[in-house]
Amino acid sequence: MKTNPFHFSPSSFNWATASRLLLGLTFIFSGFVKTIDPLGTALKITEYLNVYGFGALTDLRIPLSIAFCAAELIVGLMLVFGVKTRLVSIVALLVMSFFSVVTLLSATLLPVEDCGCFGDALKMSPWASFGKNVVLWALALIVWRDARRRKLNILPVTPRELTATLLFACMAVGLGIQCYRHLPLIDFLPYKKGVNLRAATQGEGGAAEEMRMIYRDLRDGSLREFAVSDTTWYDSSRWEFVESVESPATTPASDQPAMSLREFALFNAAGDATRDIVDFDGRVYMLCASRLDLVTPACAERFASVATRAAQEGARIVLLTSTPLSGAETVTFAGHPVEAYNIDATTMITMLRAPTGIVVLENGVIVDKKNIRDLKVES
Repeated sequence: MKTNPFHFSPSSFNWATASRLLLGLTFIFSGFVKTIDPLGTALKITEYLNVYGFGALTDLRIPLSIAFCAAELIVGLMLVFGVKTRLVSIVALLVMSFFSVVTLLSATLLPVEDCGCFGDALKMSPWASFGKNVVLWALALIVWRDARRRKLNILPVTPRELTATLLFACMAVGLGIQCYRHLPLIDFLPYKKGVNLRAATQGEGGAAEEMRMIYRDLRDGSLREFAVSDTTWYDSSRWEFVESVESPATTPASDQPAMSLREFALFNAAGDATRDIVDFDGRVYMLCASRLDLVTPACAERFASVATRAAQEGARIVLLTSTPLSGAETVTFAGHPVEAYNIDATTMITMLRAPTGIVVLENGVIVDKKNIRDLKVES
């Protein structure tokens, strides 16, 4: 008698079923929140690769991100729908065993501030993540033992199971590629639409006086602390961002803007120009290019279209980049000179999950964000 992988009845519900559903839903949630932000997941993968000495693989971070998140999502869907439960429970056991070891190391010998298990949707310390992984490992063991007791087959794969697996794979991989080519489906980051940068960057003493940046010297591995206003850390070929620290605040913690928002700082030849932009009354088009060499002819054409629109509207337009600027620089698009400002690379990628694109402010409030691919060239 063949077992229907999609069959469910109240009488069949037991601890093993509850474990399978809970394990599957956790995998789905974890896989989904990372799949919709493949660039953010790639950054976390890069961090782990560097910590474990596999920095040479960082060029593969995007394919690894999409494949890893899709696999996690697929496993979760197969568990919830009961597709090849015995095989998938073995995969889940191996995965949870591996990540239990990784999070234990992250909490002890190879410290990592945030495990990245649930992307930016839910932050967990390595110790909390380790405890969570042990619980999930136990659930996977229960599911595997139950599937083994019921003698569920690993092979062969029925046409229905194959169809379901391929459907799950297409959905998961397609979602990852779509969000990479555009922007995350759901924005869990501090710089989401509706955030008031003008208010967030205000405070007693100003952000530049409250925030300190810790960077690692790539030449010798030593750490150095910078003030936000110190432009030395713009050289991304030498300095790698580690974390930001904060001077004691004079207002209650509940009233403090998110730390990453207070790290928002723009600089030009005259120094800190943050307030010049966020306090502007009206619309500001912030063209974003994490590196100036990423402004290809196609990208420049789209930026030129925005520059033309800004001129017609009487709006302000600026270019933000982490490429060090020498002196007062402007970049010309469609005959319109655009002021260029420096911004920290980590802040930029947190604000816009794309190498190039645009963020639009209206009286200091973020009203729109777009990947460069979604900017239309207006004739």
